Amino acid sequence: MTTTTSPQAAPLDEAKVGAFVGQALTELGATLNAALVVIGDRLGLYKAMADGAPVTPSELAQRTSTDERHVREWLNAQAAGGYVTYNAETETYTLPPEHAFVLADEGSPYFLPGAFELMAGAVRDEPRIAESFRSGAGVGWHEHGEGVFHGCERFFRPGYQHNLVQSWLPALDGVADKLAAGIRVADVGCGHGASTLIMAQAFPNSEFVGFDYHAESIEQATARARAAGLGDRVRFEVAPAQGLPGGTYDLVCTFDCLHDMGDPVGAAREIRRALADDGTWLIVEPFAGDTVQDNLNPVGRIYYAASTLLCTPASLSQDVGLALGAQAGEARLRDVVTAGGFSRFRRAAETPFNLVLEARP
Repeated sequence: MTTTTSPQAAPLDEAKVGAFVGQALTELGATLNAALVVIGDRLGLYKAMADGAPVTPSELAQRTSTDERHVREWLNAQAAGGYVTYNAETETYTLPPEHAFVLADEGSPYFLPGAFELMAGAVRDEPRIAESFRSGAGVGWHEHGEGVFHGCERFFRPGYQHNLVQSWLPALDGVADKLAAGIRVADVGCGHGASTLIMAQAFPNSEFVGFDYHAESIEQATARARAAGLGDRVRFEVAPAQGLPGGTYDLVCTFDCLHDMGDPVGAAREIRRALADDGTWLIVEPFAGDTVQDNLNPVGRIYYAASTLLCTPASLSQDVGLALGAQAGEARLRDVVTAGGFSRFRRAAETPFNLVLEARP
């Protein structure tokens, strides 16, 4: 059956309209559920259900020192979304172990509440980002709220914990052996320092310096280094990617940040200047193909959306404002790196979420 909205309009296929409305309704539920995941994570609701035992709203509220009526509504929403299961006979709710692995286990490579925290924080800044659409002025990373900074670190950390030392560094030519022997490493755009500290813990003979322009992140990273007992080999400094102090480094790393920079070519030139002649630049970027059609998939959708809210506005707020975006792709990244003075560039490894690239002079 078809209908039209006006004599001039193309006929509408009502089945397709209905299908799209269903899709949009699913999106509305997912949008609201992002906040509920953040609440469940923050209040320990998922962790309190991680043993897999059925629980009533009253029992879960008692375990987490929360209000039963709020918890009951939250559980119903989680059950409707398939995050927990509901037993109508016993009126109890269960978090399946596979879901607990994703929602409650911070050591899991698939732990996702940090991603929800990051995205929810980005959505809160929608009015400012909409204004940037009009002005083109961008929105600086430092202009976002704490949820973005904290969520970003929690989102990326599981991937670093399970891949960086185990597979990414060994995939680079001779770098793991150098790290074991002892070299100087710069982690540019280090944020809260998760990647820096993971490397420092694995390679006690090497010295690590993390750089970020965001002073509050550097304060957090410094505190974490002290808490980990790594203050003698790890330090963090406020510095832009276009001006790295401290002499020459044998390894420079950029984790999921090159595309956020206003002048990534300028950053590449500065990294080349600061890198030893036999040094290596490790570049980890969001996984992407080289064309739009290559990225029209669930992962690409997340990255394009995050890039619209965070990465592209961040780059546009800086000098040059190249705005690579989170789905730049390997070919575009190669252009940036070679324009910065590097002659060798290759894909060393990958995951469904990451491109792991090696550049050398």
